[in-house]
Amino acid sequence: MTQDDRWQGYPTEVVAWLGALWGKSAKKAGGTKNLLLSHMLDTAAVAELAWDSYLPPVTRWRLDDFAGGPGKGRRLFAWLCGIHDCGKATPAFQHVDAEAAGAVLAAGLTWDKYALKGASWRHDKAGGRLLLRILGDAQWSQEQIAWVWPLVAGHHGSFPTRGQLKPKKEALQGRGEAWPRAQLALVEAFTRALGYEGKTPLAEVEPVRVPSRAVQLQLSGFVVMTDWIASNEQHFKGIDDLSLVAMPGARERAASAWAKLGLRGGWGRLPLPAVEAFQDRFGHGPWLSQELLLDVVHRMAGPGLVIFEAPMGEGKTKAALAAAELLAARCGADGVFVGMPTQATADPMFSQVRGWLERLGTGLESQVALLHGKRMFNKEWRRLLDGAGEWGQDADSCYASVAEDEVDEYGMASPFGDAGSASQRKAPAEWFLGRLRGLLSPFAVGTIDQLLFAATRTKHVMLRMSGLVGKVVVLDEVHAADVYMSQFLLEGLWWLGQAGAPVILLSATLPPDQRRHLVAAYVAGAQSAEGFEAVEIPEPDGYPSVTAVWLGEEGPEHLVESTTSWREDLSVRVEILPEAPGTDAAAAARTAVAPADQAVVALLESRLAGGGCVLIIRNTVPRAQATFEALREVYGADVRLLHGRLHAGHRADRTQEALNLLGPATNGVERPDRLILVATQLAEQSFDVDADLLITDLAPVDLLLQRIGRLHRHDRDGRPALLAEPTVVVTGTALHEDGPPWMLRAGEKIYGRYLMLRTAAVVAEADGGTWQVPGQVPELVSQVYGEGDLVPAGWRPAELKARQEWELRQQQRRQAAAQYLLTRSGEHEAQTLEGLHYGGHGTLAEGQFEALVRDGERSVEVVLVRRDDKGVHAVGGRRLGPGGEVAAGLVDDVLAGTVRLPAGLTLVAEQELGPLAGWRDHPWLRYSRALVLDGQGKAVLGDFRLRYDDLLGLVVEGGPRYR
Repeated sequence: MTQDDRWQGYPTEVVAWLGALWGKSAKKAGGTKNLLLSHMLDTAAVAELAWDSYLPPVTRWRLDDFAGGPGKGRRLFAWLCGIHDCGKATPAFQHVDAEAAGAVLAAGLTWDKYALKGASWRHDKAGGRLLLRILGDAQWSQEQIAWVWPLVAGHHGSFPTRGQLKPKKEALQGRGEAWPRAQLALVEAFTRALGYEGKTPLAEVEPVRVPSRAVQLQLSGFVVMTDWIASNEQHFKGIDDLSLVAMPGARERAASAWAKLGLRGGWGRLPLPAVEAFQDRFGHGPWLSQELLLDVVHRMAGPGLVIFEAPMGEGKTKAALAAAELLAARCGADGVFVGMPTQATADPMFSQVRGWLERLGTGLESQVALLHGKRMFNKEWRRLLDGAGEWGQDADSCYASVAEDEVDEYGMASPFGDAGSASQRKAPAEWFLGRLRGLLSPFAVGTIDQLLFAATRTKHVMLRMSGLVGKVVVLDEVHAADVYMSQFLLEGLWWLGQAGAPVILLSATLPPDQRRHLVAAYVAGAQSAEGFEAVEIPEPDGYPSVTAVWLGEEGPEHLVESTTSWREDLSVRVEILPEAPGTDAAAAARTAVAPADQAVVALLESRLAGGGCVLIIRNTVPRAQATFEALREVYGADVRLLHGRLHAGHRADRTQEALNLLGPATNGVERPDRLILVATQLAEQSFDVDADLLITDLAPVDLLLQRIGRLHRHDRDGRPALLAEPTVVVTGTALHEDGPPWMLRAGEKIYGRYLMLRTAAVVAEADGGTWQVPGQVPELVSQVYGEGDLVPAGWRPAELKARQEWELRQQQRRQAAAQYLLTRSGEHEAQTLEGLHYGGHGTLAEGQFEALVRDGERSVEVVLVRRDDKGVHAVGGRRLGPGGEVAAGLVDDVLAGTVRLPAGLTLVAEQELGPLAGWRDHPWLRYSRALVLDGQGKAVLGDFRLRYDDLLGLVVEGGPRYR
């Protein structure tokens, strides 16, 4: 090794140490070991590019502020990222590769091999311990040291406590005189290479201000991101000659890797949108409610939380996207995340966001990631994955069911290799599509679970939070979050509030308590407060409404305003079609037409005399199937069925057919003279169909009103005379004169008896009369979710008991969620990330994440295939290999057979089902559970007899009780 001018003045032994300490073994660095200093400089160089081309403007502003002024944040950011692996300069790490260890020993850094034998000491924790000593010796203040060391100690996914920074044996960290000197020399050499000069370069690095804990978490995610990029051996080959290790060379390597990976950020510094922007984006000027939202956002004095409540069809999404553009320009956000309640609602939103960005004219429509576990079924998404073969280079979906510990430590495992021609991709760079990284994409659309995951105390949560902080976060239909999910939503809002991230929440309407809790969580985060104390803001006095809150110089400030809808209220007639007790059992037995379905048949005989289109919503799949069968006997092919136990192919086709037949008049498909669509809750939200008559099972009032939103949804001429008056017929209940109503047990199990009783009271009061929709929506929701007397006197004992049970259940669900929340109780006021993961969860597969943030009976998906005397077939009939082997072009056909089993079959499915033999080496199918049907479409699973019917979907014909 030849010493160059950089090492003049360094003791010979120090130069030898720096030339021997290794960061990547030859096996993980392209055949040549990579010196530790080289990897640290590579990471710092990647961080510089991230600063220039990726970091949100608001993050750069903040880092400049923390570093002491404009222009200083870039170098501090590079230092924070590059210093991450300093803990590898310890015997615990240096001895693990025999070949590389020989050079270290030869340079004079020795260890007791017997002391190291069988002992473990992670280099991330070692780095935290090392910085505590070195930064303390450099006279850094304790408050600055306290927030910096966890970034190093947590860069492999979890943050230890300070007490965990002590190895079992001091020999693991490095004893004697040489090791501390070598560690200091490494840190100082790295620091000087970044341009910090003087006798004490480390003193120059010290920040002048401490960032909030939320911003620390964001920075931690960027440390992980830059480390993962710089650890890619395809782009960063090993360098084992110290004379070749220098920052200019690292910058060349980083620039090449960045370009080949196709990495980029979002808007950058977005200019304020022009007055006519809404017209340009959406083809029409804003309606009153949309204009109100934009006006309130214009008047906000800082980033904050905005809640936009408006009826179905009011254009909430368009208004939110326009408001997001305005907030991004004002607050320095670089992109947008839109969270939807379900995968089905996320898919059309993905198209809508891409269209909006295309109309902005920046080419950013290619930078939108679709984030949910079934995105491989979205044809638009797959079409955008350029040049990646049959399924695209979509590593995230590939690993959708793989535990985190099955992916390599840098999150780079992918069966597809590099992205190829990144410049021609019409989707975000492949790197962003790997597991855990989706939210780091410049723009993202997915389920609300993405935000909920970011509020869990799980490994690598910093990557999720880094992808949210710096974006405008838009969450649609937040009323759909139950009390369990709401705990994660509130926790997420707390962190976003502390980070100063703008958030827009959309809902048809919110119960007053839920609105107050959402506001309180965000404000508590903005104030770094422990309790989510209610913020004193008025309730909206009209509908649609906008509630905005932000942190001003003297505390929380707010705007609460309302307007009128762009269309007049719909006067909806409310009727009850009573049912008799025992309906549940009759529907489940399926031995005859249940009395409830006979009543529906009789009702429709009179109502459909002049034709018309009817939507029937049942609360359970078996009930929907039974109703469909009864109506099919009378109306034949005029009846359609849509529910969650259809396989993916049938469900997609039937959903699209329903939207075509019953959607807006402008879709070009002729509306049928008569059609009856029987559906479950799939038709409850973000389902743009227009029914002449609605028949629905009783559900809590907010959900009932959501269903009513499908009734006379569009202005349409020529409705049948008998259905000219919008009417909702409520089923699943029967009123009694001397006591509480009878209600379906299944409905009570799903929604709880308390809210169902109070909803039944408002329905009973309106029976034969009308509701004014949407004008009366807030009043009805407030009545049901409020504290006042609502039910008749004869119901009150039952209501009191139901309320006590409901409150107990709510408390139990809050407590169940609390153990998984990102912040433990009593720790919201903590100043650093130290110990954030103490007692948390490490490795979870994607399905386990879903179970973590959604409180319900766990269920599994299976892939249906058929086996007969001719072999194995996909559900569509195409032939597979003898062991289920899938030829090129057939994966679509196989995965179209995906269906979710009833929750009662989960355990037996997990015990008995796995992939077919021919799937075990397939990247998409090797984690799928196959349910093999015989030639008649039947199968036995444990004690259950199953049948897949092309009309009914999956039918459970026998076995223990299930739902």
